[in-house]
Amino acid sequence: MTAQNAIVRTSAATVISLAIAAVAHAAAAPAPQHPEKPTYAYEKCYGAARAGKNDCFTARNSCGGTTKADAQRDAWIYVPKGTCEKIVGASLTPG
Repeated sequence: MTAQNAIVRTSAATVISLAIAAVAHAAAAPAPQHPEKPTYAYEKCYGAARAGKNDCFTARNSCGGTTKADAQRDAWIYVPKGTCEKIVGASLTPG
């Protein structure tokens, strides 16, 4: 076997190993979950969630806990009924 053949075989083996590792990692990652509705009287409060703390999916992300920015206007969180309007910048309707 020539040195060039050894390099090609090693490179191919590396690429295959990386592909297998990527598939295994994707399969092992937990699926994002949508939160359960609270047992208390609640309302959806838009624009109050911190980055990564939203309870919903939005037009910009696929599930709860995936927002990239604080106070995203279309992201909501569950809050006890009557508290959303007390939060500065929050709204009962999407912005």
